[in-house]
Amino acid sequence: MPDIVFSGENLASLFTLTALEIVLGIDNIVIIAIISNALPEHQRDRARIIGLALALITRLLLLFSLSWLASLTAPLFHVFGQPFSGRDLIMLAGGLFLIVKATREIHEALEEASASEDTPRRVGSFRSAIAQIVLLDIVFSFDSVITAVGLTPNLLIIGFAVIVSFLVILAYAKTIGDFILHRPALKILALAFLVTIGVTIFLEGMHQHVAKAYIYLPMGFALCVELLQMRHDVNRRRLAGMRGEGIEPPTLSV
Repeated sequence: MPDIVFSGENLASLFTLTALEIVLGIDNIVIIAIISNALPEHQRDRARIIGLALALITRLLLLFSLSWLASLTAPLFHVFGQPFSGRDLIMLAGGLFLIVKATREIHEALEEASASEDTPRRVGSFRSAIAQIVLLDIVFSFDSVITAVGLTPNLLIIGFAVIVSFLVILAYAKTIGDFILHRPALKILALAFLVTIGVTIFLEGMHQHVAKAYIYLPMGFALCVELLQMRHDVNRRRLAGMRGEGIEPPTLSV
């Protein structure tokens, strides 16, 4: 049994699926960070851990309930000749919710930037935050499980990949979330990414497939540009500080 599970082909599948689950888990990290940020500070870590744990449980339940998952693709009704299944309705609802949620967060982030320090900060409910995380976990889990099953039929390998990716994401979720939320430009970029993901999920519910490369590559490029801009700002402030202290900044010689 161990020779079968840990064969070269299965190890390659495990590595590939783990990397894929980590990439797809970035969606969860961003949305959990955004939702938990509305909570009081002492509740944020607990919401983050519970949210990620629910994502893990949801994926494993869907993984080992493939027959039920397949039944969700059966058409329930037709609208203008277009069939809609249970999975389609979940994707439509989840996509709309994500678009509305991310758009509202963008608006509130812009309002906070122009508000005074005396303006009270919006504080959310812990139960409401967990409910929102659960809803989006279900939507993201559909995409994750269906993609994983398409790569390999070995449920044990998929289960290992999901668990390993969960541990990796759990280790870095707080660091990544805080890094994004403490930088307004990155927060807006992350929210724009969630709006794009929401549109994609909604289109999936309408049977309009959108290749993930069209989303991740432009957003990855935008992230690189923003990181370069942040680095440029740091260097500019450093040079300004050196000049303010009377220190001549180094010059490049040709």
